[in-house]
Amino acid sequence: MRKIIFDCETKNTFQEVGSNKPQDLDLSLLVIYDYETDTYSTFLEKDLPKLWRILEKTDILIGYNSDHFDIPLLNKYYPGDLTQIHSLDLLVEIKKATGRSLRLDAVASGTLGIGKSGSGLDAIVWWKNGEIDKIAQYCTQDVRVTKDIYEYALKHGSLKYKDITGTQEFSIDTKEWEKPSSSGALNYTLPF
Repeated sequence: MRKIIFDCETKNTFQEVGSNKPQDLDLSLLVIYDYETDTYSTFLEKDLPKLWRILEKTDILIGYNSDHFDIPLLNKYYPGDLTQIHSLDLLVEIKKATGRSLRLDAVASGTLGIGKSGSGLDAIVWWKNGEIDKIAQYCTQDVRVTKDIYEYALKHGSLKYKDITGTQEFSIDTKEWEKPSSSGALNYTLPF
């Protein structure tokens, strides 16, 4: 099974575009971790055709708030339909388990003992200042954290988060996470 963990950053905010729809934002870059090659890769908008070839062979896209944010944003650029690729949104799974929407930083701090290295708003400032390397480092760290949380949940069947009362642990059902999609990896939305 080919698994891709990914995260997108944007050039602008919802306030700047006058909308709360991710597809109205503009992509600055995204980072993927590919389990098949054991590599992290960064893609700017001009590099997206290379990304499409990878995604067309992907069995599952894994992210954090990815069904609501990253996939709709990226789908704006994709000539096919990314929603046809099986996805696992860790935020959705955590909300099912806890009844709460928890920030990635809270889950990373509780589960892994590390926090995020910045915020999406920092990435927008870096984009406007031409500091692409800073965005890539920040986004790569988010993908690493998402990967580590995913793997921790698979191994332990639980995750943790930090809140004002301390560290809370909760069980999470992962038994369906790695089941292959019945449609297979290639969704035939592109002509290769």
